[in-house]
Amino acid sequence: MRAVIQRVKEAEVRVDDSVTGKINKGLLVFLGVAEDDTDKDLSYMIDKSLNLRIFEDDQGKMNLSLKDIEGEMLVISQFTIMGDARKGRRPSFTGAGNPVKAEAYYNEFIEQIKCTDIKVESGVFAADMDIELINDGPVTILLDSTKLL
Repeated sequence: MRAVIQRVKEAEVRVDDSVTGKINKGLLVFLGVAEDDTDKDLSYMIDKSLNLRIFEDDQGKMNLSLKDIEGEMLVISQFTIMGDARKGRRPSFTGAGNPVKAEAYYNEFIEQIKCTDIKVESGVFAADMDIELINDGPVTILLDSTKLL
């Protein structure tokens, strides 16, 4: 499982000109699911997303997590971050999870975040989405559950 996490001042996602998710200060999470992902990968990604200390404390150091600041999260499904562009000029998406599995993990990610009392909004799985954000920093972090060591 991979995620691109951006610290944002605000973010919004629209599908067919209708807002499906909107947050204030927090994290915009682009989530990609691999075919070989397991519940262990999901747990890792949830824990990292909630506890990643990328918000500034009173001294201006990145010392606070989303939970610490009581921030919000916008989750967007994005299979393209599973692309492998090491060979040729066209990315291969053979490692991306099949749509049924990917949607199930995407929805489970959102549900488990909701259980933590963090406000979480989302896009629509597999939809063509327009995303607007004000990046804070900018701070962008890449997470990959297969690169634990």
